[in-house]
Amino acid sequence: MNEWISKVTVWVTKAGKSGLAWKDLCHKLKIKNKQKDRLRSVLAEMAEQGQIIERKNRIYAVSALKLIPAQITRVNKTFGFAKTLPDETEYFIPGKFLMGAMPQDKVLLKKIKGRGTSPEGEVVQVTAYGPGEFTGNVACENGNWFVRPDTMGKQPIFVREKDLNGSSKGDKVMARITRRGKRHSEHQATVVASYGDSETAYSCALAALDLSGVAIEFPYEVIDKARYLQKRGLKSRDLEGRTDFRGDIVFTIDGADSKDLDDAVSLEKYEDCYVLGVHIADVSHYVKYKGEIDTEAFYRGTSIYYANQVIPMLPKELSNGICSLNPGEERLTLSAILTLDLEGQLIDFDFRKGVICSKVKGVYSEINDLFAGTAGTQIEEKYAEVKEKLFLMKELAEILSGNKRRRGAPALETSESKILVDENQKAVEILPRQTGIAEELIEDFMLTANEAAATAGKMKDVPFVYRVHEPPSPEKLEQLNMTLRILGLQTRGLSPNVKPKALAEILEKVKGKEIAPIVNIQMLRAMSKAKYSESPLGHYGLALENYAHFTSPIRRYPDLMVHRVLTDLIAGEAVEEIRRRYAKYVVKASKQATQTEINAMKLERDCEDFYKAEYMKDRIGEEFDGIISSVASHGIYVELPNTVEGLVRVEDLPNGEYDFDEVMSYRNRYTGESYRIGQKVRVRCTAAQVSSGNIDFVFVEEGV
Repeated sequence: MNEWISKVTVWVTKAGKSGLAWKDLCHKLKIKNKQKDRLRSVLAEMAEQGQIIERKNRIYAVSALKLIPAQITRVNKTFGFAKTLPDETEYFIPGKFLMGAMPQDKVLLKKIKGRGTSPEGEVVQVTAYGPGEFTGNVACENGNWFVRPDTMGKQPIFVREKDLNGSSKGDKVMARITRRGKRHSEHQATVVASYGDSETAYSCALAALDLSGVAIEFPYEVIDKARYLQKRGLKSRDLEGRTDFRGDIVFTIDGADSKDLDDAVSLEKYEDCYVLGVHIADVSHYVKYKGEIDTEAFYRGTSIYYANQVIPMLPKELSNGICSLNPGEERLTLSAILTLDLEGQLIDFDFRKGVICSKVKGVYSEINDLFAGTAGTQIEEKYAEVKEKLFLMKELAEILSGNKRRRGAPALETSESKILVDENQKAVEILPRQTGIAEELIEDFMLTANEAAATAGKMKDVPFVYRVHEPPSPEKLEQLNMTLRILGLQTRGLSPNVKPKALAEILEKVKGKEIAPIVNIQMLRAMSKAKYSESPLGHYGLALENYAHFTSPIRRYPDLMVHRVLTDLIAGEAVEEIRRRYAKYVVKASKQATQTEINAMKLERDCEDFYKAEYMKDRIGEEFDGIISSVASHGIYVELPNTVEGLVRVEDLPNGEYDFDEVMSYRNRYTGESYRIGQKVRVRCTAAQVSSGNIDFVFVEEGV
């Protein structure tokens, strides 16, 4: 077969743009009649791999026609994206040039002239079909049944009534393409799963999870193993060789509704140093490398959180049970014992297998009340045993926070949502997630432990999963420079080798000013995306040379891998053996963890949008104060104080013609009135569609 592929490649390449007729190819390859079926199979395989294309009975080398093999990654209402194979360059594809292609379809692209800086392409041929699945809402018009896709194309997809599989009008469903057309509107589908009313966020979230391949339930063998471990509990032999921290004042600090408690802290102060203990659930003791649970955890990569739901990386028997550092229960840990001088500089670290018994389940809001002096009697009594330690931790945390500022870590602001639901899973309140001293304290302690873990891996030169964040790209920096010039903040542009401290100084300069949101948003956009890597590339956003994720092995797979390597080092394993065991695996784990994190973040964002739209649906017609959060060619986004964001469409702007600067503002050509990022505005909610998560606003004009 490979020999035939090589020969076909040679002849069609020689033919160039003229291509070869079928009979001419058979002649050149000296194909006999009985071999023609085999040749057809070879050509079909080559076409699927994007090596050749057949047109009008002629066969062409894809390279000769300058076509690009690619895979469709996503399809929206009016456009799509594809990544080239194998270099993964992303191409924007206008909707009219998609040829009905679906996510995961393999295609051949022709590069076309684009309007922006990103490369654009046109689908010339679909070479291999993906699963063809999509979510949408069931509709019926004139006795004909359709599924209106959530993202893919504007037109509804026809479904025969017998293929509805029990779903009803208005249901949120998963459908699969069963007959392909040249456009999305020409496809035909069958319903494969129904989730209930499409105007409930709960149903829409289930559909989104299913479409993304997220498994809510665990395989039987994984559940069976987890139940065994939970039932087995702790045995005396589990404690052999471990440091006993059970007599120390060790406790957890988390949100009030947290159930998977994977980190606890302790602290001592001496004449010349602090000794900080960061005690992390020893998940690697229970989840054996490449065992049933580990294989499933690798596939999931991370836990997914939205509203009041958690799709855990590990079964609840582990995540909420035997691994969770619950108060008053003996638990196994991998503990980082960190020695810091009185200026908060890390001067030594030691990783140990340990056993703890948490004194109390600390809650952020309660501890913030203690720090503020507003705690009631009940809270004072709850924390009586650990209160002195808490205030000592506050002292150290303030030092660490100051160090972070001094080394130049940009203090970027992001808004997070807290969604409250009722007993029917309906969103009844959206609140901004508040953070205080307690949250910052834990964050600073975890950062210190993560830095120590990465330093240990680098010093020992063992295979490791690092958390890396590269500097901004020159292209994104130029966009940021343009914004800063417009705002009059920069006379000299930021160079590609700009230090984090320079960005931090700009943020500090605009803090509290009206332009602060503009600068913050543009700087966020300029930043590279953090990812996982087997190489210690450093973390630009934290201004740290060494960084890894060590503190959350219950919910993140990279942390679990870091624990495994550190455990082997503690056990005295030879570095050569550790390299043999993990060298290839950490490369694979880093890539998988990065992708599952991206998927999880998108899902969490989409699911939150469903709940926010559900909440706003009952508030259509009401007016709100907000702030312009971003601008785009299709309109202006406004964020409310509760983090809900809606769109004021271009066509709904007050009367007049508007010029869009493509960076931060719209300006009325006749009145001079402008709308720009960071501006306070008043809006009215005019629409909220739960199934898409879209919310529409209009500006409320004064005197109207």
